[in-house]
Amino acid sequence: MAGDACTAAGAVNRRACTAAGAATRRPIVGSVHSWDLSTGVDGPGTRFVTFLSGCPLTCLYCHNPDTWRMRNGKRTTADDVVAEAAKYRTFIRAAGGGATVSGGEPLLQPVFAGELLHRYKHELGLHTALDTSGFLGSRATDALLRDVDLVLLDIKSWDRDTYQKVTGRPLRPTLEFARRLAELGTEVHVRFVLVPGLTDDPANIEGVASFAASLGNVSRIDVLPFHKLGEGKWGALGMRFTLHDTPSPTPAAVAEAREIFTSYGLNAI
Repeated sequence: MAGDACTAAGAVNRRACTAAGAATRRPIVGSVHSWDLSTGVDGPGTRFVTFLSGCPLTCLYCHNPDTWRMRNGKRTTADDVVAEAAKYRTFIRAAGGGATVSGGEPLLQPVFAGELLHRYKHELGLHTALDTSGFLGSRATDALLRDVDLVLLDIKSWDRDTYQKVTGRPLRPTLEFARRLAELGTEVHVRFVLVPGLTDDPANIEGVASFAASLGNVSRIDVLPFHKLGEGKWGALGMRFTLHDTPSPTPAAVAEAREIFTSYGLNAI
């Protein structure tokens, strides 16, 4: 058998067998919504962002509800995605950027997401980021997280009832994942969406701020003003956008939220 021949072969032949095995290995396939180049919103610098399909959350203000179901994505090999990212590697590195795996929820496809992160980091030499709600953090192996330079972690509310209302899921798994990242010393940017009448209670903001400050690995807080740019997608999918009458927060309200985070010693953007 070929395997026996490789085992018995000399060093040169063993290397050839290993190369042949790598060339014939089964490609890793995932469900991909899209990919794009972005600046400033998906991690530092200009980044190649891969949006994976599928998400266990049903956030009321989601601007990409078309990513919720894996079956709506395109079956794509990691080879194809990495080859696309490689086209921009020189430009991305010159711009101080990297590659981000986002969604949907990328940890719904942990093997595929892990393959992308590993190859972005070790083949292309790019800074890597994982954009996640943390709800499926238990699916992220330590090996996957070793290939992550930065986690963009959404903490959508501190009040448990509000979190359940916003996402349809409990908060606890996200907090457990955040603590695990702190133990690993992984850099985290916390993302908090400010929604008038829903997440803007000062006590709610203070809860997120106190928790983030306790971790020791949160280098930045992104206070994201609620918007309705994705409302049209909800309608196109035959879904009711329940926050239709909710206004965007005023600049003063956003500034006040940032002040709460900074009062806990956090860098709020």
